[in-house]
Amino acid sequence: MSNKLRVGVVGVGYLGRFHALIYSRMADVELVGVADINPETAGRVAEECGCEAFDRGRELVGLVDAVSIVVPTTAHLTEARHFLEQGVHMLLEKPIAATGEEGREIVQLAEKSGVILQIGHLERFNAGVMALAERIIRPRFIEAHRMSGFVARATDVDVVSDLMIHDIDIILSLVKSEITAISAVGTPVLTPHVDIANARLEFANGTVANVIASRVSEKTLRRIRVFAENSYESLDFIEQRIDTAYPRPRPGKEWPEVVMERADIDPVKPLDAELAAFVESARTGAPPLVDGQVGLDALEVALRVREEIHNRMEMF
Repeated sequence: MSNKLRVGVVGVGYLGRFHALIYSRMADVELVGVADINPETAGRVAEECGCEAFDRGRELVGLVDAVSIVVPTTAHLTEARHFLEQGVHMLLEKPIAATGEEGREIVQLAEKSGVILQIGHLERFNAGVMALAERIIRPRFIEAHRMSGFVARATDVDVVSDLMIHDIDIILSLVKSEITAISAVGTPVLTPHVDIANARLEFANGTVANVIASRVSEKTLRRIRVFAENSYESLDFIEQRIDTAYPRPRPGKEWPEVVMERADIDPVKPLDAELAAFVESARTGAPPLVDGQVGLDALEVALRVREEIHNRMEMF
């Protein structure tokens, strides 16, 4: 009898296909099947991965122990409910849902069934982010930039839900304090939704974060800078490099020396790491790094940012 974890993937477009491919290569996983509303897409990916194709996600219920849900955000609750009610462990792509109400229902369904619910905030498995988190103690000010050129994908949501939510989630994990104020501004450029946005988050412990996200920029920039007491850390996501600055006393001198250091991070493939962590949690019951509540917290902040942007747009 095989003790492999039986896994399925619902939604095998651009990102879901990678989920399926990675699962198909895992020695301790049996990729049972993939499902997509486009039968041709499901069939093509199934053939590529050596599994069965299904037209509907719900057809996998009863056949799998765990599932990746990689469908448009507006369909998350509908697709997730079939599996959560039947006790199937789930990796649900970010954001957890389109609304706070739907997100809370998903979390409640998972809690009621006692299953693992992991939200696909991929950047939390970025080696640079994990290294940065180990270095940060009591951040005072955080500045995050996530900017890229336009790609005709994920244009059914605004840039806050598409890109900024990554940095919101990272910032919440670093600060661990209640948000007391949010101000934000943004504008549509190429789509009907906001394509570039800036948000300022103020926390109860005094920390302030400034977040910029754009999907209409000429150059790609992904960077987060953290200022703490007597230290500065800057992570370049693309180069996988952390630059550090801190003061070092100089005996006999009035002022300390500012020491600059650079650390290259050994890169890992974040999606591989994320799926491996999900499989481990599904097998052992260990809490995932990004559980449903963490995903819901990030969504609720993103929704508040979006509301502030729209309130400001109405002023013009």
